[in-house]
Amino acid sequence: MYEFPFELDEFQKEACEYISEGKSVVVCAPTGAGKTVIAEHAINQAIKNGVRIFYTTPLKALSNQKYNDFSEKFGHDNVGLLTGDTSINRDAQIVVMTTEVFRNMLYGTNFGAVADNLKDVRYVVLDEVHYMNDEQRGTVWEESIIYCPTNIQIIALSATVANADELTAWINTVHSETKLVNTDFRPVPLKFFYFDSSQPDRILPLFTPTGQLNKKIKPEKKVWGPKRKKQKFYARDVVRNLAKADMLPAIYFTFSRKKCDEQMEKCADLELVTRAEQAKIRQFVDSYIAENPHLYNNKHIEYLLQGVASHHAGLLPAWKSLVEKLFQQGLIKVVFATETLAAGINMPARSTVISSTSKRTDSGHRMLTASEFLQMSGRAGRRGMDEVGYVTIVGTMFQTPEEVAELVLSDANPLESRFSPSYSMVLNLLQRFSLDEAKELILKSFGYFSSGSRLKPLLALQGSYDAELKERDFVCPFKHSDEDLAKYDSLRHLYVQNRQTYKKICKQERSKNRPLSQEAVDFGKKTKGMLNELHKYKCDTCKLYKKHSKNVEVVERILARKKKLEKEIDRQRDIFWNKFLAHKAVLEEYGYIVDNFPTEKGVMTSKIRSENELFIAEIINSHILENLTPAQLAGVICAITTEDLRVDIPYIPFSEPVRKTLNLIRNIRRKLEKVQNAHLVEAPCYINPYFSSLIELWVEGSEWESISEQVEMGEGDIVRAFKRVVDVLRQFTTISDIPEALVFTAREAIEKIQREPVDID
Repeated sequence: MYEFPFELDEFQKEACEYISEGKSVVVCAPTGAGKTVIAEHAINQAIKNGVRIFYTTPLKALSNQKYNDFSEKFGHDNVGLLTGDTSINRDAQIVVMTTEVFRNMLYGTNFGAVADNLKDVRYVVLDEVHYMNDEQRGTVWEESIIYCPTNIQIIALSATVANADELTAWINTVHSETKLVNTDFRPVPLKFFYFDSSQPDRILPLFTPTGQLNKKIKPEKKVWGPKRKKQKFYARDVVRNLAKADMLPAIYFTFSRKKCDEQMEKCADLELVTRAEQAKIRQFVDSYIAENPHLYNNKHIEYLLQGVASHHAGLLPAWKSLVEKLFQQGLIKVVFATETLAAGINMPARSTVISSTSKRTDSGHRMLTASEFLQMSGRAGRRGMDEVGYVTIVGTMFQTPEEVAELVLSDANPLESRFSPSYSMVLNLLQRFSLDEAKELILKSFGYFSSGSRLKPLLALQGSYDAELKERDFVCPFKHSDEDLAKYDSLRHLYVQNRQTYKKICKQERSKNRPLSQEAVDFGKKTKGMLNELHKYKCDTCKLYKKHSKNVEVVERILARKKKLEKEIDRQRDIFWNKFLAHKAVLEEYGYIVDNFPTEKGVMTSKIRSENELFIAEIINSHILENLTPAQLAGVICAITTEDLRVDIPYIPFSEPVRKTLNLIRNIRRKLEKVQNAHLVEAPCYINPYFSSLIELWVEGSEWESISEQVEMGEGDIVRAFKRVVDVLRQFTTISDIPEALVFTAREAIEKIQREPVDID
């Protein structure tokens, strides 16, 4: 085993030994436990044996960070970086990349043949593999594991999850021999505190030494109506107490960007940094801004000098990077951040503060999940610097101290599959495999493997129906079956109807003083015969008849429900394959697949990466993009890659050619949505021109300041929208069969979009 300059923990030793033995491994450990050491052991093994290793991360920012760390440690020439818009030294021995890039390599699309992509690769590290839980992107991790060649060892690093054994068993089944190393060991243990606003000058331990909830903590008073708007936020009091108790630096998690900025402003005068530290901050900021002049007028600079900062998706990437660097050096004492900061970026803190254990969603407030809480609280405690990490939960009216204690003591949530077939997946699989082979691969998904747990509530309900049917197994004293009863009921029902009809006929004929016709007389005899027939049945005089009859009625209802449930169980069991077939049916209707194989335009579409590849392909194939200028093309692509926003922003007019093109695209969308609905396919077709006018102005050369001040939107949001455009335009330049005119325009648009601050990660 590679010798580290420090003693490894037991779980690290165990994982490293498995890797040395040629086995794949799942390492499940708390945030900050030291999982990266295990990846470094695999890197050293690769260097020693002259083979290659891929290191994948869920976020571009994390990939950039790992690239810089590994370059310093293993030498710049030995390390490469591949993200959606960056390619550095791609044939290096150690290549850092986003998980999406790795998945795309396995498909052998824009990156070339799979054999070339994976030449000499012996190991792949899947960092933050618990991202498999991510609603939108989780499927990428499953695809990566399913399609990864079995001669490559997988090193899957995960935060604590409840079903790590199930994940390991699945990788064992679909890939190769895989061992689980599962630990709850934290090198820096955590202590939990509570801020109760009725005692603003201290923070209280959440638990007593015996592990009971601290009785001194009082729940927050519930405030409703107009008073609630005036409700005080206690960030200043919390930070003041942390500073007094020597518990800084801290990451203060809050679930609103606006509150991040407001709380930063309120804490700016707490004198958290010394004059010497302030001078260091000024010197660092000045040299950083000299390299990034677009940050020169940033209104947050004054707060950095006071040792406080905010960190959220609405800020420019370069600014967030500055905050991270200052925090890593211990110069920023408190960062007010949204939960996205919990996703693995290296920002070690002595304390974390969680502003609330509930958060607002589209459907109202909900408590944080155990895994969300673990991810955030786990950022506390710096290995080698702190003996203990501190987690402070701020009391709010939406939670009781008892609920907080329960959350703190909860185990992590299980990983759930987010596997979901897409148009691209269907086309890529059918290029390389037969339909039966594709089905075999789909049935290898973690979602299918873990469907037992997903189906548990449905199977439990099915079991309860079976139990109820057993209980209702009626024993007739005359040994009559339900079928016998049904015959009696049918005859009885018919007799009652006929008797009523006969009485009506008799009454009618009497009122007209007419004798009954022979036909009526025969009908009367037939009805009387029915009565005699009924008397032969024991049911006619049985005291339990009504009970038996009611029982049959209830059993029929249960059987109907059970049949419906069985249909749902079958649907859920085959949900992934059914989704695959539904996407395939849409592609066939559009002529992208014929005889279970992609056509020429199907092959082109298989290389597109977007939320709805068919929508983009139809737009390209309609030839409506080819006469646009670079600015107009950027405006159109911006509209079809921007998801629905939750906030209203003012309408800013965009150019006439963009408006006309979007109207034509609306026709394409209408037709596609109709076909998708018919096949029960859910794939979004966005047309949201929120930022179209801004990107047009930007491509035409306008200054960033004049663009960003036109909308009350975070600059980071605008950058992210522009980067999505670059991502799709770059695909236009690498995919074959795209009209040449469109390729040239796309290249020119990319060049004009990619300038400060958009081109900075």
